[in-house]
Amino acid sequence: MNIQKELEKRILIIDGAMGTMIQQYNLQEADYRGERFKDWHTDVKGNNDLLSLTQPQIIEEIHRKYLAAGADIIETNTFSSTTIAQADYDMQSLAYELNVASAKCARNAIETFLASDEGKGRSGAWVAGAIGPLNKTLSLSPDVNNPGFRAVTFDEVATAYTEQIKGLVDGGVDLLLIETIFDTLNAKAAIYAVKKFFRDNKSPELPIMISGTITDASGRTLSGQTLEAFYTSIRHAKPLSVGLNCALGATQMRPHIEELSQIAECFTSAYPNAGLPNAFGQYDEQPHETAHIIAEWAQEGFVNIVGGCCGTTPDHIKHIADYVKTFKPRALPVVEESLN
Repeated sequence: MNIQKELEKRILIIDGAMGTMIQQYNLQEADYRGERFKDWHTDVKGNNDLLSLTQPQIIEEIHRKYLAAGADIIETNTFSSTTIAQADYDMQSLAYELNVASAKCARNAIETFLASDEGKGRSGAWVAGAIGPLNKTLSLSPDVNNPGFRAVTFDEVATAYTEQIKGLVDGGVDLLLIETIFDTLNAKAAIYAVKKFFRDNKSPELPIMISGTITDASGRTLSGQTLEAFYTSIRHAKPLSVGLNCALGATQMRPHIEELSQIAECFTSAYPNAGLPNAFGQYDEQPHETAHIIAEWAQEGFVNIVGGCCGTTPDHIKHIADYVKTFKPRALPVVEESLN
């Protein structure tokens, strides 16, 4: 299927939270380690991306649950699969392998689902290679006493992303999703890495989806940009879609999605959290509540791709898919000037 043509016909559904689902399996240190890493010298519990190697059947099962709920786009389990993020577990050397394995988990889940009775009648689904924001930022100093200090350089970030992109492409993804962006300069390094990777390899570029994060009521990213400034900063990448995810629940995200729908020249996406976390860090918003709010966005013509982030489950995705299926997708604006 051509995703561009599908987006012109209907609102597509992206899946929900991976971490929320993994928590339901109550995995322990030994589960994360598996046989291969049973003697690893640091604790690895919490390294969810590692599960694509040690517990691939769990990751594939989660993907299949989202497919059964109606997801058209499945995100790979690679939010932290870079050398920079994996350094927390001293697993930098696994970055490429993690991306390949996670992409294959998603692809296997789609093929298995489509071959099942439950998947009959479905025309297919796309694998989006998830490229997370990193645990180090190019725009902000981690040292309050030295605002000019940076824990990482642009070249280091671009190199880390390039390795991730190579793994995702080799694993067979259909799209590249640069997501949960709180620092636009990190995102620019990811965009640079994508463009350079395909140029150097003389191969057709995969579509890019870009999703930022508005962190508070001010309507700005963590690195201080307004939504319009953020979009202007990444517009040159000519993404398939631009959108928002994480940080806010659907109620809080609404004005920003409305604004984005008015300025974006490409398709728009939105996958909010299941409300805001409670005092225990849990998400209480019920599937029908999230779906009702997102359906209002669809009815008003704000969105082309919708789904869920932290706290959402297959039940949330099913409700969202059911609620928006009768609404037409947001029409692309007529762009008078071309990007050079």
